[in-house]
Amino acid sequence: MHTNEIDRKLSIAPMMKHTDKHFRYFMRLLSAHAVLYTEMITTGALIHGERKRFLNFNEIEHPLAIQLGGNNPNDLALCAKIAEDEGYDEINLNIGCPSDRVQNGRFGACLMSDTELVSDCVNRIQTTVKIPITIKTRIGIDDQDSYSFLENFVKSVSEAGCNTFIIHARKAILSGLSPKKNREIPPLNYERVYNIKRRFPSLNISINGGFIDIAQIKSQLEYVDGVMVGRAAYQNPFMLIEADKVIYGDDSSSLTREEILSKFKDYAVEQTNHGFNIKSLTRHVIGLYQGQPGARNYRRMLSDPISEGTNTTRFLDRIIQSVSETYT
Repeated sequence: MHTNEIDRKLSIAPMMKHTDKHFRYFMRLLSAHAVLYTEMITTGALIHGERKRFLNFNEIEHPLAIQLGGNNPNDLALCAKIAEDEGYDEINLNIGCPSDRVQNGRFGACLMSDTELVSDCVNRIQTTVKIPITIKTRIGIDDQDSYSFLENFVKSVSEAGCNTFIIHARKAILSGLSPKKNREIPPLNYERVYNIKRRFPSLNISINGGFIDIAQIKSQLEYVDGVMVGRAAYQNPFMLIEADKVIYGDDSSSLTREEILSKFKDYAVEQTNHGFNIKSLTRHVIGLYQGQPGARNYRRMLSDPISEGTNTTRFLDRIIQSVSETYT
């Protein structure tokens, strides 16, 4: 894997409690090329917590980025080096999360107001690792939401050594809105992101927010370098099956839902043998038949209590048989 050659036209957003290694494996069955991200991992958790659990991934997941949350340049640099040594392809710094927990730790979106500190963090990471460092951010926070505010942020941080910015085209409201509402209520402003790309043509700019199908994603590439997809990839994952062909010009592999489920079942057998709970795996594929006849029955079969023991994959064979009969 040549990290400097990561093609960022499509990426799957880091999502707390969602983008674990099992979900990323599932995503890789749908797209061989999309860049995948871990959940946000705080520097404290990585330095003092169960490091192996946080960093664990499957080789199939490359290109794979780790998203770090923190505000101490030395701690971030240490964690970036740990991730690089583990084989990650990119270090992503979270400057976009608006949650109370993150604000209490003085990182995430609130760091947008401290450009000097973000620049220090980027510079320290950039001088510590050889893999790329990227920033995921918003177009603004609270009343600091002018174009000039965003332009100044991007200019300063890029001068510190970051060439890639993934911009969620909504501002973050740091008091009074939950993270969920912060993904829905502040209005989208795609033009703000397009203007940043026009202002900084040499930077790699990806846009995030509200994209739900491949045609929509493809159209964005006229204005920016890449598109990051979040909740839609989780709720309706099969939308990504055309991504490699439409976005990357690669039609070498396009699996059916049944083939994907069968491959994921083989993976589930392997992972449960390593001690992972089956429900921690199957929760990620519940949206595979979204919008299809029989989808409700599929979801029910996945969600029903497992009656054959605490950690069996045998019920997946029945589901595969059921969907095979439904869709042939």
